[in-house]
Amino acid sequence: MMIGIKDQNDKRDSWHHGGWIAKIAVWALLIILMFFLPNVVVTIYETMSKFGSGLFLLVQVIILLDFTHSWNDAWVEKDERKWYIALLSVSVACYIATYAISAVLFIWFNPSGHDCSLNVFFIVMTMVLAFALAIIALHPQVNGSLLPASVISVYCAYLCYSGLSSEPRDYACNGLHKHAQGVSTGTLILGMLTTVLSVLYSAIRAGSSTTFLSPPSSPKSGGKKPLLDSDELEGGKEDKKESEGQPISYSYTFFHLIFALASMYSAMLLTGWCSSNSGSSELIDVGWTTVWVRICTEWITAGLYVWSLIAPLILRDREFA
Repeated sequence: MMIGIKDQNDKRDSWHHGGWIAKIAVWALLIILMFFLPNVVVTIYETMSKFGSGLFLLVQVIILLDFTHSWNDAWVEKDERKWYIALLSVSVACYIATYAISAVLFIWFNPSGHDCSLNVFFIVMTMVLAFALAIIALHPQVNGSLLPASVISVYCAYLCYSGLSSEPRDYACNGLHKHAQGVSTGTLILGMLTTVLSVLYSAIRAGSSTTFLSPPSSPKSGGKKPLLDSDELEGGKEDKKESEGQPISYSYTFFHLIFALASMYSAMLLTGWCSSNSGSSELIDVGWTTVWVRICTEWITAGLYVWSLIAPLILRDREFA
């Protein structure tokens, strides 16, 4: 419904900003109808949500990359010694946290007496990725910095923990099976928190930035026009307001798409990526599907960060902001 809106004169602009009574009524009606819809509808939406959740995880990664680069640029632009010290301190702290988390994961998910080679592989890969990201970011031919690399590394360590903690509770290499309920609740809270933060950050950036989530061709104001005569001035202002609407500052379509994908991801998080999960109903976000989704997201996160560093070297004919 929001596709193609470029200025506030569009009648659909009021649908985006207003009509809250109607929106709440429709929302409440949909909640009630969901209890009466046939199961096939829920199954179709479940399948859609699995793909939508994957897209939202990619959006989270892009948002994180945008945040870390913006954070780094903001502190570097200050060009003061104390901010450089702050950059170094935060980077070192993030790397200490990354390897500390990895050490704890070895203790929790590699118990003695069991063959836990898969868990060991996941943890070692996290440590290798963290080291590799630092080396690539500090390479003289790459326009990188240690702060984004360290933040991405600690996020990868969190994804590794999140994936391993989602292993089935009867899996011998899951050392947290004795605290299943607490871990399940903690994983849910962390997952929902990152989801909320991602949605809020994307909404804030969309409202304040001229490039992030902005429409592809927003009209721009031209040069200065000569002043009107005093007796033409008032009427001219009114005619101009009526004929020319203010351009929108971000894409309404993408704005709502972010929220739709976030709701799909929340549904998958709450149902363990499967509505017919045969496990305990008290455990949330548990199963091998969740494990591989988290681990693959970790690897994709590292890959996208590396691509953001080497893309200007490969695609020399393109300009990167």
